[in-house]
Amino acid sequence: MKDVAARAGVGLKTVSRVVNAEPGVTPDTERRVQEAIDALGFRRNDSARVLRKGRTASIGLVLEDLADPFYGPLNRAVEEVARAHGALLINGSSAEDPDREQELVLALCARRVDGLIIIPAGHDHRYLEPEIKAGVATVFVDRPAGKINADAVLSDSFGGALSGTAHLVAHGHRRIGFIGDQPRIHTAVERLRGYRAAMAEAGLPVDDSWVSLGTTAPERVHDAVVSMLKAPEPVTAILTGNNRVTVTVVRALAAHERPVALVGFDDIELADLLDPGVTVIAQDAATLGRTAAERLFRRLDGAADAPNQVVVPTRLIARGSGELPPSADR
Repeated sequence: MKDVAARAGVGLKTVSRVVNAEPGVTPDTERRVQEAIDALGFRRNDSARVLRKGRTASIGLVLEDLADPFYGPLNRAVEEVARAHGALLINGSSAEDPDREQELVLALCARRVDGLIIIPAGHDHRYLEPEIKAGVATVFVDRPAGKINADAVLSDSFGGALSGTAHLVAHGHRRIGFIGDQPRIHTAVERLRGYRAAMAEAGLPVDDSWVSLGTTAPERVHDAVVSMLKAPEPVTAILTGNNRVTVTVVRALAAHERPVALVGFDDIELADLLDPGVTVIAQDAATLGRTAAERLFRRLDGAADAPNQVVVPTRLIARGSGELPPSADR
């Protein structure tokens, strides 16, 4: 900074104001300082800045799986809000492993991020209490925190599954299967609850063989589809619990001799180009990410109100697969 100041013919404070985009510098002086910075290859020392200001201008985002298309728009929305606040986004994947989640979160805290946005894999987040007390703002997305009171931004999983199942009922289906994610996952439980509630509202029973929860591994999901379709009372429609399950179900149904109606939770790429197009309950991943990030920065700016939960609506997009009637022989 001394070299930059000497070359531009200004004081150290003026260089600091230009580097930190602070007011009080004339355009001509700012130009001279910037030319000196460019000529000397000066770079701000962020480590020293952290020591002085106590903030790193960085936030962490812990996702389930960066490869999952659902998280792309969410990640981008968080990044855009962070950028607007002059902050860097650092992210990583928990792989749906609670231990990995905790390891990533604490590693980010050790690097002194100012805040965290977490899609939780675990059910006990008391390990975060010391970090939150130390000032690390934290917002949970897609699923609520476990055993602590924290801000959360969630999709309406219950309402979405309720509307998707009711949609199938309205098109004449009485035997509707549900294939979802692992039962320890909050969204899987909520979507199953919405499915059961819609069936109950329609006065329809739910046979145990019509419900399958487990991993999203293609083999497991494919076996669930085959089992439901070969049962003595086979299902005529299926509601899926997330995008990865939907993709496998679409492939399994392609080999089935009779049409089976399908509504998927989460949109999938090219869903509108299939024949029939895949009817989905679409989540607004970008709004989830943006809302969570804006809440986080409000906390960082000093908002001290009690933690709250925001629920983002879903919407049903009818494309054809969810409007198929039951086969005539069923």
